[in-house]
Amino acid sequence: MMKKILCFSALLLLLVGCASAEKHEETPGLTKERYSQISQEEAQEMMTRDDGHVIVDVRRQDEYDAGHIPGAILIPNESIDTERPEDLPDLDQVILIYCRSGNRSKQASQKLAKMGYKNIYEFGGINTWTGEIVSEESAAPEIQASETSPDNSPDSIKPVAELVIEANGQRFYADFEDNSSAEALKEKLNNGPVEIDMHDYGSFEKVGPLPWDLPRNDESVTTVPGDVILYQGNQITVYYDENTWNFTRLARIGNVTRENLLDALGDGDVTVRLWIEWSE
Repeated sequence: MMKKILCFSALLLLLVGCASAEKHEETPGLTKERYSQISQEEAQEMMTRDDGHVIVDVRRQDEYDAGHIPGAILIPNESIDTERPEDLPDLDQVILIYCRSGNRSKQASQKLAKMGYKNIYEFGGINTWTGEIVSEESAAPEIQASETSPDNSPDSIKPVAELVIEANGQRFYADFEDNSSAEALKEKLNNGPVEIDMHDYGSFEKVGPLPWDLPRNDESVTTVPGDVILYQGNQITVYYDENTWNFTRLARIGNVTRENLLDALGDGDVTVRLWIEWSE
């Protein structure tokens, strides 16, 4: 009898051990892609290391030409899609990212992290940088006067409002359309963020009521994933698939797929938070 009990106990321990091992193997799959935010002092210290790091400026070409951190390469945030940038072939390389004010660098860091880059360090904007700054003008004195005229100087570049859409901890950044509806939405959101309770409709959009009416600029629109639409002047929709109807496009999320949106918006009802950030 004692022999049977010992055999049963050994079998039970074996089964428990196997179950624990199976559970342990699943854990790595739960790791989320992340990037690190560091201070500019930490970034300056990291730039002194001989570790093969790369400094990435994610602003526009004209901003980069007007002044950038020495050794930085230009990869505009708008150019970062779902394909790995050619200038960043190594997923393990230390990548230090900045923009002008810290908004676009966060967007770019998030996108690169989703691609699998493992050592991303975002350190804000060059507008607060105390280190050295070089410009393309210093390398080309003959064109310096025209490039530093008031119309092309960094100070003359106006900040741009971006619509931030957050759902289930994930954020998307959308560029506003050029119409009175989008302008009215900017004015409303300048007073502070709003939360919208949204639900699925037609298997191609999430829709929810706005707390106010907006002017309409309706026209026939065929949507693509990422379109933010005003419907009937008082409802906002985020499209994750195609649909054709008469309504007003308010904004568009760039470089996003149906799968990206559904991962954040999920099935059924969802609360979405909207606000504005200014990208300089």
